[in-house]
Amino acid sequence: MRTSLIALLSLYSLQITFGQEPPVYAIVIHGGAGNISPAFITPTTDATLSAKLSEVLEEGISILDSGGTSLDAVEAVIRIMEDSPLFNAGKGAVFTHEGKNELDASIMDGKTMKAGAVAGIGDIKNPISAARIVMEKSPHVLLSGAGASRFVSGHGAEVVDSNYFYTERRWEQLQRQLKKAGVEKYGTVGCVALDRYGNLAAGTSTGGMTNKRFGRIGDSPIIGAGNYANNNSCAVSATGHGEFFIRYTVAHDISALMQYRDLSIQEAARTVIHEKLGDAGGTGGVICVDKHGNIAMEFNTSGMLRAYATARGEKGVRMFE
Repeated sequence: MRTSLIALLSLYSLQITFGQEPPVYAIVIHGGAGNISPAFITPTTDATLSAKLSEVLEEGISILDSGGTSLDAVEAVIRIMEDSPLFNAGKGAVFTHEGKNELDASIMDGKTMKAGAVAGIGDIKNPISAARIVMEKSPHVLLSGAGASRFVSGHGAEVVDSNYFYTERRWEQLQRQLKKAGVEKYGTVGCVALDRYGNLAAGTSTGGMTNKRFGRIGDSPIIGAGNYANNNSCAVSATGHGEFFIRYTVAHDISALMQYRDLSIQEAARTVIHEKLGDAGGTGGVICVDKHGNIAMEFNTSGMLRAYATARGEKGVRMFE
């Protein structure tokens, strides 16, 4: 009788194991939004951007699929984008009016609600890692300028000479802007992720705005504006005209609509981007993932570089609608 009972319990345990749902995870990445026309994107540029986004996406999938955390995935993905001159973040940062590079970044943990950010730094190779250091090694959320660099370098962040950020394309972009000519509008990068433990994370990194003056800081390092994560709702990373995203606390507003009005991630993102932000004259977009692994990618510009993947096998890289 005892042997039969043990066998029955073993069979029951085996059935539970086989009946379990596969781990849920999701990741969404953006490389900036703007009024970019397909007519001005050459096949070579299209292929180059798509290849880099695919590379970044696969790195994120690998981390999450192997049991890595959403924070680790977000940081790793954004570091790769910061190391590429293709995007307005890290190596590809744009120049200020004075011909300098001033970088901003933030990261947030949806489980603990802790966040870290840096603004106006010009000698740290990977601002997203600097932001995570602020989150994990300091009692603060946002550090700026020389003080931020001094703190994060003291905790292992890689310091580089300011010349590291120089690229001919960005320098020429500044010259065109100084002459009032058109410039590319895409660039800021971000990532949101849900890991198999149910934890959300979000990160955003930028080189700012070409030809900006007076130490201007946009929404990317501002928690609740350009970046937000909350395990009770969603994770959001934004890109666009930062002043509007700050005024309308875009990232947090999407979370609030989900929590207080019970909107879905798609409904909340669509409402904020196309109605609230759009009606105010703000332009840009967001990438989002909720606590169930549902994703949203909304923008009111002509294009937004983005890539996504879920444990359900959904995957894609897109530039336009």
